[in-house]
Amino acid sequence: MKTVDMHTHLLSSDVRFDRFYDKLALHFFAKKFGMNLKALLDDPYGEYTRALLASVRGSHYVKKIVLFGVDARVDEAGKVLHKDITVCATNEDVAALYRGNEDVIIPFFSINPKRPDALDLIDRYADAGFVGAKFLQNYWGVDTREERYRPYFDKLSQRGLPLIVHVGSESSVHSFKSCESIQMLNHPLEAGVQVICAHMALSYDALHPFKSLSKNPKYFNAEYYTLIDMLKGYPNLYADISALLTPVRAKVLRHLSTQNDIHHKLLFGTDFPVPFSTVFTSYDLPYAKRFELSREINPFDRYAKAILEYFPASNPLYTNYTKLLGEILSN
Repeated sequence: MKTVDMHTHLLSSDVRFDRFYDKLALHFFAKKFGMNLKALLDDPYGEYTRALLASVRGSHYVKKIVLFGVDARVDEAGKVLHKDITVCATNEDVAALYRGNEDVIIPFFSINPKRPDALDLIDRYADAGFVGAKFLQNYWGVDTREERYRPYFDKLSQRGLPLIVHVGSESSVHSFKSCESIQMLNHPLEAGVQVICAHMALSYDALHPFKSLSKNPKYFNAEYYTLIDMLKGYPNLYADISALLTPVRAKVLRHLSTQNDIHHKLLFGTDFPVPFSTVFTSYDLPYAKRFELSREINPFDRYAKAILEYFPASNPLYTNYTKLLGEILSN
C-alpha cells in the first residue's frame, strides 16, 4: 500500500525553536522524526527539510506529500500583524523546496483572504504550479461566514483548487476560537470548492481532561458528529485524519473505523511535524502493539502502521486522494 499524505507542514525558513513547547517537543521527538537534535538547533530549517525529504523517500507507505506553509496574520490593508517564526512558511519557501523534489512534493499555497490582492495571488500561484490551498483562518482571525470572503472561494472553485480548512482545537499557535467552528466550511462548500476538513473537526476541553481523552463516543465533541453527517450530504466535502494520533484525537479511531458509509470521503494525512506517540495516546490498542509500533523508525510509516490497525490496506482511505489529485498525479 502506497498513499499520499494530504496534510504536511513546511516550517518557516526563519524557524527558531525558542518556544517552551518547541524545546520540549524537540528533546522528546527529534530522533523519532528522523532529525539530529544538534543539527536541528544549529540549522533548524536545513535539518528539518533534510529529514522531511529523507523520510518521505524512505517510506514504505507514503509516496508523496501535500506540502504547504501558513500565511501571516494581516490587517485589511495587508499589513503583517503577526508572523509565527515556526509555522509561517511562505509560498516561496514551498516553491523553492518543490523545485528538484517534484517526485515527492505536491505544493499547496496559503493566502490570507484579508490581503487586498488575494484573488490575484491565487491566480499567480496557481499559474506557478500550486494545486491547492490551505487555510488557518483560526490563526488569521478570519471568519469565513462573512460574505466579503465569498469571491475568494468562488475563485478557488473556478480554478479547480481544493481547500484544506482547519476545524477544531488548535494548540500550536494563537487561535480565535470562534474561527475554529465547523461553520467555517459553509461558504467554500456553497461556492463549489472541494473542501477538506482537517483533523475530523475534533476539539478538546481543557477543563474536562478525562472527558477529552475518553474513548466513550458520548463524550466526543458535537462537531465531530456534525462532520460525519455533512460528509454524507455534501459531495464536495472530504475530511483528513491528520493529527489523529495525538492523545486528544486518537480516542475516535475505533468509532471512525466503523463509519463505513463515509470512508470514501476520508483522506490519509499526518500533520507532520506535529508530535505524536504510538504508546502514550488515547486509542484502544494493546500495549504490546503500541510498543511494536513505536519501534518503527520512519515517522510516516509509524503513523501509517498505527492507522492500518483501524483501516486495513484495502480501505478507500488510502486511495481517495485520487478524487482530488488524480489528474495532477497523472501528468
